[in-house]
Amino acid sequence: MSRVRVIHGWKNLPESDRGAAVAMGNFDGVHRGHQKVIALAAEAARELGCPLGVITLDPHPRVYHRPQEPAFQLMKRDQQARALEALGVDILYVLPYGELAQVTDRDFAARVLHEGLGVRHVALGFDNSYGKDRTGTPDTMRQYGAELGFGVSVAAEVTDVHGEKFSSTAVREALREGRPEEAARILGRPFAVEGEVVRGRQLGRKLGYPTANVGLDDYVIPKFGVYATRTRLPDGRKLPGVANIGVNPTVDGVTEPLLEVWLFDFDEDIYDQVIETDLIAFQRPELKFDSLDAMVVQIEADVREAKAKLGV
Repeated sequence: MSRVRVIHGWKNLPESDRGAAVAMGNFDGVHRGHQKVIALAAEAARELGCPLGVITLDPHPRVYHRPQEPAFQLMKRDQQARALEALGVDILYVLPYGELAQVTDRDFAARVLHEGLGVRHVALGFDNSYGKDRTGTPDTMRQYGAELGFGVSVAAEVTDVHGEKFSSTAVREALREGRPEEAARILGRPFAVEGEVVRGRQLGRKLGYPTANVGLDDYVIPKFGVYATRTRLPDGRKLPGVANIGVNPTVDGVTEPLLEVWLFDFDEDIYDQVIETDLIAFQRPELKFDSLDAMVVQIEADVREAKAKLGV
């Protein structure tokens, strides 16, 4: 459980929840580019002796404006809070985008940041836009800060050794192409699926490989196939395993993609518990087998490969 205080909205907040130095953005993934923005806000918070906050929007503007598009998110809210806690964040402000979509950039700075949150400092990325029709820019934020009395810092573009920008879009592309190592490089940690273990068809148990099944919900859908994994249990244990992401075409009846993870040397009832599984390495695409015997032979090979990749 994260110790970050999650505050919904900006109206009528007590003084104890106001006056932070904040980083502003969507922060889906809290990747290395996002971490640079948060580091600027953290520097200001230290200098001002105030809390470190992060402002994000709910729902993500893309979900609000284009709800018909495929799921694309990189983390759930509690995963985001834990990632922010690791960066020293004290407060996560979750602002309702539906109420803000028609607010001008000036009103956002004046009514939300200044009057509502009482911010001492705002850090944002070089390409951040805000306000109705996304007319707000880092330059206009500097102007509003000077008028309203809060500091502003702008994070430069963060790139890899090849000059490629660290971005949530690049993380999604890497996952869809079966390159979880590349996603982890951008994120600064492995991409992880968190969810409640649901009851499946029990086929894995009958075959000697009982899996913990987790729905993918609003996550970006990684490339279907088999992955070497590490899974965190609610008690903090982190166990190696091998997982399939997909619809298991060998067996009829599955329509929604699932994460099905088999944890090595583990035989406990974790139904209805929330687990979090890191995707470490992609091994092969999802296959349709002619028989269950053929599937078991392949699973055994997948297990050997995953153990080698994980060093167990």
